This record gives sequence, structure tokens and C-alpha cells, in this order.
Amino acid sequence: MPTWIKDLIDAMSAPIPYTLITTGLLAAVIIWRKQLTQPIVFIATSVILTIGFVLAFPDKNFNAIITKPDNVPIIILFASVLFFTWLSLRRAVVNDERIAEGKPTLEGELAKKKVFTWPDLVYTELICIVLFTAALMVWSILIQAPIEEPASQARTPNPSKAPWYFLGLQELLVYFDPWIAGVLLPSFIIVGLCAIPYIDTNPKGNGYYTFNERPFAIVFFLVGFLLLWVSLVIMGTFLRGPNWSFFGPFEYWDPHKLEPMVNVDLSTLFWVKLLGKPRPEGAILREAPGLAFIAGYFLLLPPILGKTLFKKIATDIGPIRYNVMMHMFLWAALIPIKMVLRWTISLKYFVGIPEWFFNI
Repeated sequence: MPTWIKDLIDAMSAPIPYTLITTGLLAAVIIWRKQLTQPIVFIATSVILTIGFVLAFPDKNFNAIITKPDNVPIIILFASVLFFTWLSLRRAVVNDERIAEGKPTLEGELAKKKVFTWPDLVYTELICIVLFTAALMVWSILIQAPIEEPASQARTPNPSKAPWYFLGLQELLVYFDPWIAGVLLPSFIIVGLCAIPYIDTNPKGNGYYTFNERPFAIVFFLVGFLLLWVSLVIMGTFLRGPNWSFFGPFEYWDPHKLEPMVNVDLSTLFWVKLLGKPRPEGAILREAPGLAFIAGYFLLLPPILGKTLFKKIATDIGPIRYNVMMHMFLWAALIPIKMVLRWTISLKYFVGIPEWFFNI
């Protein structure tokens, strides 16, 4: 692979370009789903990605990251997410076209075709069990278990990473206080995704794929799962290196690379840099700008959005469901907002009151 392509990919893997690219790709797929979910487009994209992976594999830095036993499941995760996201959107596009033409959905037609549990289903399950067992045996022989030496206080791994399925959570710890990143946000993300069917009372879309009949629920789920979880897992796995610094996939993981810790709270930006005054000593007055921002964000935005952008949704689902939805939505939106502000203006906390153990 040419060096200039590697340099371009490394530049695109920086936090801001990475976030903009992943968000833009998801938005493009949702907006132009009829064109981009065509089988020929998916096949061509898969071929290009496979060729790029094969050409990049000989690079020693790329190879060292990809072949780590901990990272192998992420490759499978990435491929599986791409395939099943395409499959679900493709089936949704086809069903929406059939509904518009007055035809039954694909699932409706399949429901008319009945087969016996024995032997059809049992044979299929048996074959799957045999194939997956063989695959796990080959995996266990070819790839070493990611077991390191016993823990020692004298030697800390650099970087110290959680298991791959917790790397998204570890990435959140960079931007939020532990009680928010480790307890509050994961709970809201999981509960919010589970609550979608109860908040969006639209009865359509049950038992078959569709997009036009459930646009808000599907977009909210895709953003919450792909951007706020899978994307963070990929970021923490492949782009976070020693000292938890950002590295491109073709960049050497230099343990001497250090990013300056110049993050400051909103109160410092307001009192010191904007007004040119020292921060007040009282916690409430000192953090008044951050408290005002958080209060406006969670108290003023819901009614404003309920009368403008989300007016139809607020009318359809009622005030209680709408306020629950907006609470989950605003917490989810706070994640990319806080990440971008950290990368651009080095914002640490909106509200930082360490003496009360209250940081947002």
C-alpha cells in the first residue's frame, strides 16, 4: 500500500475526522438507503474493504494491532455489524416499496410457507452447531488465549485496556466523571434503547423490517448502538495506544508520545479566559456558568424542541413519554458534544465541584 494512502488514513483516524466520517457515513446510508443498500453497492464496498485490508496487512504496525488475540473479535464484530446493518436496511427498503404498492411484506409471505420443526429446523440447527464448534476449535488452535503474566504493582501494561466489550465504557471515562461514565451513561444508553418500543407507541413495524413506518425509532437505535457504542469500541481498540493517546492504524505505538494535559473546566474558560478575572471561591458562584448551561440544556431544550423540531412526536406520544424520551435523548447527545468540546477547546467539565464529588 502506498505511503501517502497510509498517511491519509492515519490523518482521517484522528478523533475529530473519525467522528465526522462515521457520523456522515451513517447519515448518508440512512438518507440514501434506497441507492446505497443495493446488493451491487454492498458487494463492491465489501470487495474494496477486503482488498484494502489485504494490502494493509503486511504493514508491521497495522499487523501488530490487527493480529493481537484481544482484537480478533473486533474484526468479526465490525464485519458482522456491517453485514446485518445492510441486511436490515435492505429488507426495510424492499418492504417499504412493497407496502407502497399494496403488496404484503417479505415476512408476511414467508409466514405463509410452513415447514416441520423435525427434520427441517433441527437439521439446520445441528449443522450450525457442528460448523461453529469446528470454527471455535480452529480458532483456539491458531490464536493464543490473551492471557498475560500475573498482575504486578511493579509493572503496569501500557496501555492498560479493559476487555474489548468494555472499551466503549473506558473511552467514556476520558470525557466524564467515573460516576457518570461508569454508571449513569451506560444505564441510560441500555434503558433508552430498551424503552424505544414503549416510548414510540406506533404499532407498525412489528414482525417485519420497515423504515418509513418507524423512522424515529430506527434512527435513534442506529445512532445509539453504532455511534455511541460500536464506534467507541473500535476507537478504543485500534486508535488508542500507549498513554491512551490517539494513533493511526499505520502509526507506530510510541510509548514516549505524550499529549499535554491542558484540559480546563467551563468555569475557568468563563471567569479567567473570557472575563479576565480569578475564579470565585464559592462553589456555586464559581460553577454558575456550568450550572446555568446544564439547567438550560435539560430544562429549556425539551419544551423548545417539543414546539419546533419534535412537535409531531410530542403530540403523538404525549407529555410523559416525550419528557422521558427527551431526557434519554439529551444524555445521549451529551456524549458527542462533550467529546468534540474536549478535542477542540480542551473542556474538562461543565460543572466541576470536586469538594462535593460532583462533576459533569
